[in-house]
Amino acid sequence: MNPEDVARLIRAGLPGAIVQVQSEDNTHFAARVVASEFDGKRPLARHQLVYRTLGELMGREIHALSIEALTPAESEQG
Repeated sequence: MNPEDVARLIRAGLPGAIVQVQSEDNTHFAARVVASEFDGKRPLARHQLVYRTLGELMGREIHALSIEALTPAESEQG
């Protein structure tokens, strides 16, 4: 897996999301996901939505994933 593969999977599971993924070793990833689906959800629920887009790849091809999950409004503030 490379960062673009991970970003593509997240975008497929969260259509319309703005996704940026970085990795130095292609097993540990950092993702910034901005999606309207996160509105009204706590951080854990937001992360679960992202994890669902990656399914069984988590813990296999993707050993670690750091997630910054923001709503569009939160993204504009930062």
